[in-house]
Amino acid sequence: MYDVVLLTLGSERDAPGGGCGSGDACCGGTSEAAGQPPAAASTDHCETPRVPVLTCADALTDRGARVTTVTARSDAEVDEVLARLDGPPRPDGLTWPDPDSKVRLVVASASDAQLRAVVRRLVRRYAPPPSRRPAELAGNRTVPDLPPIGVLPLDPTRGGPHRDLAAQLGLPRDPAAVAAAVLDGGVRRLDLLRNDGGSVTLDGALLGAADDAGRPLHWRGRVEVDDAVLSDGTDPILACAIGNAGGYATLDSLPLLTAPDPTDGLVEVAVAVPVLTRSTLGRKKRIRYEVRRARGRAMAVIPRDERVPFLDDGVEGELSRKRSWWTEPGAWAVYTG
Repeated sequence: MYDVVLLTLGSERDAPGGGCGSGDACCGGTSEAAGQPPAAASTDHCETPRVPVLTCADALTDRGARVTTVTARSDAEVDEVLARLDGPPRPDGLTWPDPDSKVRLVVASASDAQLRAVVRRLVRRYAPPPSRRPAELAGNRTVPDLPPIGVLPLDPTRGGPHRDLAAQLGLPRDPAAVAAAVLDGGVRRLDLLRNDGGSVTLDGALLGAADDAGRPLHWRGRVEVDDAVLSDGTDPILACAIGNAGGYATLDSLPLLTAPDPTDGLVEVAVAVPVLTRSTLGRKKRIRYEVRRARGRAMAVIPRDERVPFLDDGVEGELSRKRSWWTEPGAWAVYTG
């Protein structure tokens, strides 16, 4: 039978409505905006919703699984959990996941940012240095197949109109159903976006912001997708959506992404720019938004303005220099019902 680790992250900063700017585990991660080193972990107000966690643990135990519940309050504590997924020592000395492991991981996630924090630690653990890249690693990947994750959503409201990634993927939300998926369900492999800032993206990112009155703040930057240029840096951009899945498919009813698919090996990018139009008689002017779209293996944004606010899997940050994203096809995986 399986050993199952039920992992929660012990900070409220990635919880719904929280302002976590961390790129790693929610206590003491790296800031997306500044790239600063981890701060000291805080254990204040680190209460985790216990009922779904305990219900899932009971359901796993009833099925004969050996269950360990862990609340991690730092990256190091997350890494201690992930080490249980390691394979046997390799001749080349690389740390590699065990494809035949009897240990299964369930992440009790209050937000997509918390789930991303765990996947980012998996990438950091198992991505080999370029100088030690093994021959068996696929040419379009920088990481091996990461171990599957069971996802236990802790926010029931995110299954509705404001859907989290678990809802988009059709994953079970009921704790007993999550337990059944981890023990009996299939595995669905999903694309992962990595970027040159050292982070990862599971769902998507949205670049742009609004003022206190809700009016859009236009910004300028060069946006490229493979060889396609969506903006050369002179356009006033309302928003730029970078989609792996569909969390940022629309902005205030404006369609941005058309068919984001986290299994197609491509990133979909959309840029919305204002266009001034006139009526038939040329007397009235109005502004409409032109949406330019492209799909590709990689994309880059070079901001012309000093700082461009963004959301990446719900984590706030500011972009002040070039940032590139690229697709790692099928790099991570979830247990399905």
